[in-house]
Amino acid sequence: MTTTMPISAAAWKVGTALALGLSLISLAVPRPSLSQEKLLRTLTVTGQGKEMVATTITQVRLGVEAEGETAKGVQAEVARRSNSVVELLRSRQVEKLETTGISLEPNYRYNEGNRTLIGYVARNLVSFRVPTQQAGTILDDAVKAGASRIDGVSFVAADAVIATAQKTALREATQDAQAQADAVLDSLGLSRQEIVGIQVNGAFAPPPRPVEAAKFTQDAAAMPSPVIGGDQEVNASVTLQIRY
Repeated sequence: MTTTMPISAAAWKVGTALALGLSLISLAVPRPSLSQEKLLRTLTVTGQGKEMVATTITQVRLGVEAEGETAKGVQAEVARRSNSVVELLRSRQVEKLETTGISLEPNYRYNEGNRTLIGYVARNLVSFRVPTQQAGTILDDAVKAGASRIDGVSFVAADAVIATAQKTALREATQDAQAQADAVLDSLGLSRQEIVGIQVNGAFAPPPRPVEAAKFTQDAAAMPSPVIGGDQEVNASVTLQIRY
């Protein structure tokens, strides 16, 4: 004989509340949305692109340096020779001509720990751009006009050429990222579906490496070697998020 225990009203209420709570908990568990599911099945890859372009412009930094016993005399000498150099450069219609440094410093002689003022050193530095095929002649003439130091020579491509190379490098970087994704997914038996995210990390031309600086005397006869430009590198990077 089976005996059925009566369920009290209080126990019935507790059981009903527990069942209802479990149902609410199951309903409250978040289910991933379609967009979240897509993000869970994405591959992130970064592609690189590189273009080499010929440099046609020479960036030059040169100046006048003089030494003498008095600050006034040295500064006057530098001003006179600097004006002559600047007039020459303007007559050759160089681009982006600007002053990059002016200095006047005491010149000391050191002997057995003693310091003796023997005069002053003054400098006036300028920079400019010129077509590379004209750079050697202009540098030689600038020295004859009074320049006594060349602090740097570097080579760059024209702005329009760099802009075109940047676009090409970006296309190469995008294709590289897609090829990387295809190689990975193919090895796993998967396939590329759609691109859900794009990040352009940049397309830039690194600053040109300067040629070793030189110092000349005012009566320099000629440039030691012709000025010959090279190639400039333009890099790009693109990151893709690809659903599979």
